[in-house]
Amino acid sequence: MTDLLTAARAEALFSSDLVTGSEPTRSELTDAIRRSIRRNGGSRGCAGTLACAYGERPETAVPRMRWALRQVLAAHPRTAGHPVRGTDA
Repeated sequence: MTDLLTAARAEALFSSDLVTGSEPTRSELTDAIRRSIRRNGGSRGCAGTLACAYGERPETAVPRMRWALRQVLAAHPRTAGHPVRGTDA
């Protein structure tokens, strides 16, 4: 299960202007997430953009979300001390 902060970051990255498949630095990733959150009016706007993409073009939305989640997890790895949603930890 993905924790809420990781999910929000991935949604924002999904909604960003970075190209799917790119390998941004942590700084580039952070900047793209910030721009996306500003442009979409917050994390809920990013989630709405994601939902719209899944409804309109699921064949491209799925690989983009996988890429976004991989990039976020690489830049912000989870630690054992932080609980993950959906677990008893």
